[in-house]
Amino acid sequence: MSLSIGIVGLPNVGKSTLFSAITKKEIDRENYPFCTIDPNVGVVAVPDSRVDQLAEMNKSAKKIYTTIDFVDIAGLVKGASRGEGLGNKFLANIREVNTVVYVLRAFVDNKIINTESSIDILRDKDILDTEMSLKDLETLEKRIEGLERRVRANDKEAIKESGVLTVAKKHLENGEYLADVGFSDDEKKILNSYSLLTMKPRLFLLNGKEEDVSVEVKDVFEKKKWNYLIFDILAEFDSSGLSKAERSELGLAVDLKLDDLIKKAYDILGLITFFTSGPTETRAWTLKKGGTAPMAGAVIHTDFFKNFIKAEVVGFDDLISAGSFALAREKGLVRTEGKEYVISDGDVIEIKVGA
Repeated sequence: MSLSIGIVGLPNVGKSTLFSAITKKEIDRENYPFCTIDPNVGVVAVPDSRVDQLAEMNKSAKKIYTTIDFVDIAGLVKGASRGEGLGNKFLANIREVNTVVYVLRAFVDNKIINTESSIDILRDKDILDTEMSLKDLETLEKRIEGLERRVRANDKEAIKESGVLTVAKKHLENGEYLADVGFSDDEKKILNSYSLLTMKPRLFLLNGKEEDVSVEVKDVFEKKKWNYLIFDILAEFDSSGLSKAERSELGLAVDLKLDDLIKKAYDILGLITFFTSGPTETRAWTLKKGGTAPMAGAVIHTDFFKNFIKAEVVGFDDLISAGSFALAREKGLVRTEGKEYVISDGDVIEIKVGA
């Protein structure tokens, strides 16, 4: 399962520095707008101590974590939906990702050019939302217009689709972000077919120190139930190469806040992790919440879905507590599950297939 997170924001807010810190990949970070034109893509392992514990227990020769593609998309500006600042190219890049991290400038540094007149987190968020909403309105209006002939001909599918798009259009005109609207699964299926920008789940990263973000701004994010993190991206970048021991010696937090970003972004996508483990390798796999055992099998190998017979399943905590698969089996902790079994986060599984 390929997962991608788009890093978006106004110019010079710390997007490329964040990308470099996450991926340990050096890219252009010059202090001027639009230094990043083509999106940089980096593959990042999702931190998961369960992989380490399983690998240690089974003396696995190899450890493989789940991954996310982080895409550094060049800065948007007011008017991007009309093509300002290479906006059409940047907005098109956002269509390709699963979710977006809004990097919002909270830090004050007069040496770093600000394309806006002041530091204003909520204003900058609104600029990004507005530009993406305007682009989506353009997409919806064109499609609604394109369906008119079929609607007049009483085509039921066209009537249904046009109705959903019209409702979505009204939400956008009312200033709502579509991912925050409670659409039904059928409605989401229709809307997602258009790769709408405002259907992408968001995570807000307020770039600065805790004291740079006012209580009033934090209250807005809390009341709106917007997922957000606050941390100093440059400080994370500067310390990202240090080991936990080195960080501790310097009086820094042992764990990078970047790890929190990766985990939170992963969680926002509604995903779970299951594992396979043995002497050859311990591996984490990604599955949508609600996925069944055959679906998990398909993630491992396509034939495992088609030829699925059963799955042997044990929860991570139970397995670690028992000390081995053999002991877990002796204690009755290993279950045999069929096609209807819904995989839980942390399940360690072995798929049994037929010819």
